[in-house]
Amino acid sequence: MNLKEEALKLHKLNHGKLATKSKVKVATKDDLSLVYTPGVAEVCREIAANKSSVYDYTMKANSVAVVTDGSAVLGLGNIGAEASLPVMEGKCVLFKELANIDAFPICLATQNDKEIISMVKNIAPAFGGINLEDIAAPRCFKIEEELLNIGIPVMHDDQHGTAIVILAALLNSVKVVYKRIEDLKIVISGAGAAGTAVTKLLLCLEIDKNICTSVKEIVVCDSKGIIYDGRADLNEFKAQIARISNRSRRKGTLKDALAGADVFIGVSTGRLLNADDLRKMNKNSIVFAMANPVPEIMPDEANKVAAVVGTGRSDFPNQINNSLAFPGVFRGALDAKATMINNEMKIAAAHALANCVKPTKDNILPYTLDKDVVLKVAEAVKKAAIESGVVRK
Repeated sequence: MNLKEEALKLHKLNHGKLATKSKVKVATKDDLSLVYTPGVAEVCREIAANKSSVYDYTMKANSVAVVTDGSAVLGLGNIGAEASLPVMEGKCVLFKELANIDAFPICLATQNDKEIISMVKNIAPAFGGINLEDIAAPRCFKIEEELLNIGIPVMHDDQHGTAIVILAALLNSVKVVYKRIEDLKIVISGAGAAGTAVTKLLLCLEIDKNICTSVKEIVVCDSKGIIYDGRADLNEFKAQIARISNRSRRKGTLKDALAGADVFIGVSTGRLLNADDLRKMNKNSIVFAMANPVPEIMPDEANKVAAVVGTGRSDFPNQINNSLAFPGVFRGALDAKATMINNEMKIAAAHALANCVKPTKDNILPYTLDKDVVLKVAEAVKKAAIESGVVRK
């Protein structure tokens, strides 16, 4: 039986991967009077009198809504709400299995930004956090921005989960190649959700407890080549990236951008590069080719030149997968009673994740299903949330 047959069989046999489970027994009339009417009315009155007590008396304190419009699902593209549900169920399973968070898939039958923003705001009272998922760029930027201040943690995982894990991988890779983060010249292929978030996070890194610095240079490329300030065809989000990156105003193709680079980060599309292209980079180069299922350059080809190679795939060393980030990030945010997820929390998560392994060429990140990793990331995120003051009073 092949992978397709096995996956279809598992999902059909179980009618999906999620179910609800009661935390309390309902075996007697007295049980019913406490769980439902009339006893539950007392709890409702308590919350009505003190809205913040909803965290004490309901599921809200440990629940996350995984929200999508189905417009950018995995490598499948715009497949719609119904077809996105198996992926969202899977995400919720990981939340529960790795971080003991009760997560619920919310697949919206609209791709209108205003409607999505309104819907999320209106379901927020029932949830402790919102994980935006598989919403296409550039719409995802506006949607997330409008939801950041609704009083609970909101994170678009395709952006920030990816950025956190890439940062962790980079922190460990530089130890392997004996370089410093602040000396790196980085080329990013892909100016969508992930590429934009990675760029912004790498341009403000807490290297030392009292120092905020950044990498030396980032050049971002889209399908038309290098993004630079003044390029006529940029949308507002790429124009923003142009203003904060590519300080030398380089122009040309992706392959032109690689000349003199220390790091290549691919979050775009497959088969863009070969080993000869990587030879334009500096010695002891780092290559993260993360397009799925076919990366920008296959790892065995990249290994002919690069000192460290990472990929999004699970069948090669150094898998860079956002499942290493989001369970711990949300666990820490919920435990801290955070009102949002800020850069301090993301950077703390990356450092905690990097510290989970002693890095080598073929081991720059921990195993994706290691629950100890979740605990360490969560503790770091919780601490950063409290120290940065984004917690409920």
